[in-house]
Amino acid sequence: MPRDANAVDFWRGFALVTIFINHVPGLWYEKLTHRNFSISDSAELFVFLAGWSLGLLVVRGDKRFDTARLVARLGGRAITIYAAQILITSLAIALLAGTAYVTGNLLVLEWHNAAAVFQEPELTHIGLVLLTHQLGYFDILPLYVVLMVLGPGLALVDRFARPMLVPASLAIYLAAQITPFTAPTWPVPGQWFFNPFAWQFIFVLGFALSRDEGLGHIVRRNIERIRYIAWPIVAMTSLMVLFNWFPDPTKMPEPRLLFLNGKSFLTPIRVVQFLALAAVFSAAYVFIRRIPWLPEFLSILGRNSLNVFCVGSLLSLSGQIIRFLYTGSFVVDTIVVVSGIGLLWLTAWISEWRMRQSG
Repeated sequence: MPRDANAVDFWRGFALVTIFINHVPGLWYEKLTHRNFSISDSAELFVFLAGWSLGLLVVRGDKRFDTARLVARLGGRAITIYAAQILITSLAIALLAGTAYVTGNLLVLEWHNAAAVFQEPELTHIGLVLLTHQLGYFDILPLYVVLMVLGPGLALVDRFARPMLVPASLAIYLAAQITPFTAPTWPVPGQWFFNPFAWQFIFVLGFALSRDEGLGHIVRRNIERIRYIAWPIVAMTSLMVLFNWFPDPTKMPEPRLLFLNGKSFLTPIRVVQFLALAAVFSAAYVFIRRIPWLPEFLSILGRNSLNVFCVGSLLSLSGQIIRFLYTGSFVVDTIVVVSGIGLLWLTAWISEWRMRQSG
C-alpha cells in the first residue's frame, strides 16, 4: 500500500462500502464486489488498514508523546471501539425485536445468533459485555477491540524490540493454524468467527508495512519486483474462485489449515492472495485520484471509519429486514444500496462537520 494518507483513506472507504453491501445477503449488487473474484475480501483490507493506521499514529506519537502518553492514547482508542460495539449490538437487538413485534414473526429473533439474547438473557448479556457472545455480521468490531487492546503492547515492542515484532506475530499465527486454537464463545458454546490469534498477523503486517524502516522499507524499495510476482498470484487465485478450483479438505494432509481456504482462521492462502492483491492495486490510486468525485467520496468515509462502520452495520441489518419484508428485487436492492451509501456519506460528513465546529 502507498504512503499517501489519501490513498489509505480511499481504500478504507472502499472496504466500508463493500462490507455494507456484502452484509446484505442476496443483494443483487453483492455480485459486483471483489470477493466474487478474490479469495480474500474486504475484511482483510479493513483489518490490514487498521494496523496501517496504527503504525502511522505511532510514528506521529514518536514526535508528540512519550511512551506513557502513547500507551494511554491507544488504550483510550480501544475503549472507544468497545463502547461502539456495545452500542451497535444493543441497537441491532432492538431492530430484531421491533421487527418480530411488528410482523408477528418470532423467527426473526433467531437471526444471526440472537436467539440466546431472548431465550437466556441474563447470561447472554454478560457474554455480550465480555464480547464472548457476538451477533452475526457484528463480529468484526470485537476483533478490532482485541487488536486495539494489543495496540499499546505493539507500540512498545515497536519502540524497544522492533526486529521481534513480525516474527513473534508470525509464530502466533502459525501456532493457531497448526494446533489449531481460537477464542471460545460463551454462553453459547462455539468459537469466534474471526480468530484473533490468526487475524492479528495481518493487522501487524499492516502496522509494519506502514513504516519507513524494516519490512516497510524493504517492500517499498522492491515493490516493482514484488508486483511481477503478485500479478500471476492474483490471476491464478481469481480463476480458482471463478471455477471453484479448491482442494478437497478430506484429502489434505495435516495440519490442514495450511492448505485450505478458511476465513475464520485467515489461512495462508488468504494472506498470500491478499498481499498480492494489495501489491497490484497499490499502484491504482495514481489513476483513481484523477476521477472527479470518487476519491473524495470514499476518502471521507475512510477518514471517519469507526462512525461509518457502525452506521453501516446497522444499515446492513436494516437492509436485510427491508428485503425480508418487501421481497428482494432489483428495485428494492437499488433503493437499499443507494440510500445506504448515501447515509454512510452523510454520517462521515456530519462527523467532519462536528470536528470542524469543535476545532
